[in-house]
Amino acid sequence: MKTSGNTILITGGGSGIGEALAQRFHDAGNTVIVAGRRLDALERACAGRDDMHAITLDVESAEGVADFAARLLAAHPAVNVLINNAGIMRFETLDRARDLADAETTVTTNLLGPIRLTNALIEHLVGQADAAIVNVTSGLAFVPMVAAPTYSATKAAIHSYTVAMRQVLKDKVEVIELAPPAVQTGLTPGQESRPGYQPLDDFADEVMALFAQQPTSPEILVERVGFLRRAEAEGRFDETLVQLNDFATKARGG
Repeated sequence: MKTSGNTILITGGGSGIGEALAQRFHDAGNTVIVAGRRLDALERACAGRDDMHAITLDVESAEGVADFAARLLAAHPAVNVLINNAGIMRFETLDRARDLADAETTVTTNLLGPIRLTNALIEHLVGQADAAIVNVTSGLAFVPMVAAPTYSATKAAIHSYTVAMRQVLKDKVEVIELAPPAVQTGLTPGQESRPGYQPLDDFADEVMALFAQQPTSPEILVERVGFLRRAEAEGRFDETLVQLNDFATKARGG
């Protein structure tokens, strides 16, 4: 993936990882469109930046995604990079019956959202030069956090979906997976300053350095996420599952 001269759409671009990457890609010489539900947050992310634009998007609605795609392409027909970043995490318990609203919303946002948006834009992207799709998953796609089982499952599903997309779109659209570790963002309450999580600026800087390497790796993996990504291949999955969840519980003060 080339790192400048693109027109890049980033979902969930009003905060956290999405905002940090949007601003860095903009600094690198790209036109960037940030999308999300809250226009005020998107506009703050764009403040003072020419060629950085905000468009509202509700990924929970199939009709909303279709409407967004039409508005996007009318305003920015040069879009050639899609970064599916928007996501939510909810903590859940599995040892008793519960209201499944959080689980269902997580599936809709984290799994159906990227599938719907990619589907709405794929024919356009196939026709663009230097086209790329970046799907943001998680280290939890490879070793789950038991307190966030649906989140972990959706990220595992997007990992699998990305592998399939990469094969089908070979020589048409570059398909890249970005799998973050635990990063200090607002994904969950208190996470912005949670001990042991990677500072957001450090994460974003490392990601941009990896994108700058040519050819771009099909998986963008910062150093901290390697122990999760390689756990099964290195024969230490069970041990890593325990270590990860002990760390996550302690980090949340549990």
